[in-house]
Amino acid sequence: METIPIGDLFDRVARGAAHREALVFPHAGVRWTYGDVLARVQQLAKALIGLGIERGDHVALWATNRPQWVLVQLATAKVGAVLVAIDPLCRADDLAFVLEHSDATTLFLSERAGDVDQLALLGGCCPELPGARPGHIASRRFAQLKRVALLDDRRAPGVFAWSDALAATAGITDHMLRRRQESVDADDTVLLQYTAGTSARPRGVELTHRNLLHDAYYAGECMRLGARDRVCVPLPLHLPLGSVLGTLAALQRGATLVVPAERFDPEATLAAVAAERCTALHGVPRMFRALLAQRRFPEFDLSALRTGIVAGGACPPDVMRAIVGRMHAREITVAYGQTEATAVVTQTRTEDPLELRATTVGRALPHVEVRIVDPESGRDVARGAQGELWCRGYPVMRGYYKLPEATAAKIDGDGWLHTGDLARLDEHGYCRLGGRVEDVVRRGGEAIYPREIEDLLAAHPKIHDARVFGVGDAEIFGMSSTATGEDVAAWVRLREGESATVEEIREFCRARIAAFKVPRWVRFVEDYPRTASGEVQRFAMRERMAEELKRRRAR
Repeated sequence: METIPIGDLFDRVARGAAHREALVFPHAGVRWTYGDVLARVQQLAKALIGLGIERGDHVALWATNRPQWVLVQLATAKVGAVLVAIDPLCRADDLAFVLEHSDATTLFLSERAGDVDQLALLGGCCPELPGARPGHIASRRFAQLKRVALLDDRRAPGVFAWSDALAATAGITDHMLRRRQESVDADDTVLLQYTAGTSARPRGVELTHRNLLHDAYYAGECMRLGARDRVCVPLPLHLPLGSVLGTLAALQRGATLVVPAERFDPEATLAAVAAERCTALHGVPRMFRALLAQRRFPEFDLSALRTGIVAGGACPPDVMRAIVGRMHAREITVAYGQTEATAVVTQTRTEDPLELRATTVGRALPHVEVRIVDPESGRDVARGAQGELWCRGYPVMRGYYKLPEATAAKIDGDGWLHTGDLARLDEHGYCRLGGRVEDVVRRGGEAIYPREIEDLLAAHPKIHDARVFGVGDAEIFGMSSTATGEDVAAWVRLREGESATVEEIREFCRARIAAFKVPRWVRFVEDYPRTASGEVQRFAMRERMAEELKRRRAR
């Protein structure tokens, strides 16, 4: 595909499809054509220039799914700014970290996100805000932050209301905007996307116009998306699954983007798919399970559905069969990716048999290279053997913001991104995931793969799911972990109404796997430590388990 900046591409598509529907946000009462969106993006882009935002400035966006999210995404790209996407449900520590680390000069935010009073939370992090004039913040902690704007017309001390921000267009001409837009290059950073922080402090991933548009385009090709499609995206727009696979994949084709609710709402999603005659639906397995479990599911006509993406790892076979059979999405695809690789690295195709879509995450996107490597030797493993997945091509990030050493450790001198994910490739290039390299448990010289034990535990009739990890003697007893190794620990969630003993679970494992793989420590839990966006934090489980075992030893 042609490589041009996002602003130029959207201008071209919108002018050629001015009267076609572009954005539908049922919960906000919004139904905008491409002409409508283009006019609003032009206005906001001028306002950004009028507010003093320069090419390369970092503009943070901390909001739930609303029409203004898409406008800010497109307008920042048009003026050469870098969008810093922030999880709307993050708490004070994470917000402060991202604002400080990202060097954001501007913050757009919604007033509330669920039970989070965002304005109050921001005020707690930035006590100078209430006493500042809008556009003239002088924060000791956030040295670069100059202006904050709400995405609606509520007025608050130190903050621009949405209409006040838009009024900054005064004196900014079409020619000035055009000159700014002409200065933007497809290889400029356009998105600073922070990782989820499941294993360490979040890292800012720098993604370019080229990264986003190529990944969105080829993922869309795998779904056979076209201008007639209507793409329902209940995923959060602050993640690339929403902003790249949803917004950009739809808008670069002149398709219609339908966003059913500010946050995922199963019933609102089903209603939007039915009422808008959506042909594509994106989500993760947990979302699709929630949709299928809705009491009112039979009332909704989903017969227009054809395709979409199940992201976030392999799709369980029962869920895949139900998506195809009960939701009519006969050409649904499954995709794998990570933030450092934009959104998608591998994806199934619409013509793939159901078995492949239920057991793999597809094959490499067009023009993307993948290989499976022994993480210790760096040599390719035999076809079908497990190793670390490496990829190279347009999805690979520019790097981690302000972290050159971490970037060099992640991307080697030949441009290969070391994903940290364990996988196998079959003879046709289809990929099967197997957990994370960093999660491999080392015991007595043996490598133990948590995914194997988790899958076994999930087959127990009383167990809903489990997470397995290693706890080293160094963490418990202060000994050298290289000398004594790690023990296997399992946190287990039981099915509703069930009870079990530790010995019962261990005996179940002993009968089915080698003795050295049997969890030494088993803990029954209601849930796992998670990030604000719901991702499981294995490092937190490891820390808590180690502390618990230390307390036991001290008794």
